[in-house]
Order: sequence, then C-alpha cells, then structure tokens
Amino acid sequence: MIANRLPVLRAEHRWSQAELADRIHVSRQTVVSLEGGRYEPTLKIAMRLSAVFGRPIEDIFTPDPDDIALVRT
Repeated sequence: MIANRLPVLRAEHRWSQAELADRIHVSRQTVVSLEGGRYEPTLKIAMRLSAVFGRPIEDIFTPDPDDIALVRT
C-alpha cells in the first residue's frame, strides 16, 4: 500500500475533503478513500494532486518499501 501525506497537506491549505475533491475533479469519497489508504491513486489523480499542492508526487506519496525491493531485484 502507498502511504500519503494528503491529510497534512490538505490541512496546511485549510481545505476540506470536499474542497480538495473539487480541485482535483473527483468525489469527496475518493479523497476519503485516498486519505484512509483504501484506494491507491491512478497516475492521473496523482498528477492532479501534485499540481494542486505544487509538490512532486514523491513528496505526497511514499510506496511500501517491499514494493521498491521487488523492483530492484
């Protein structure tokens, strides 16, 4: 599972989940699922989040170390 900093970044901007959802053109439930780790973002959503927060995707999402190890072997 991919960990994320969405609740922290959203709080820094003082946005509700609904406001963030509107900004990235998804439902509020999608934001809830992303923040709760129940849904991994598509590349399109990850890129929208990167743009709205003005940060690289790597600053928002942290992959599971086991997934990275699989790629390196």
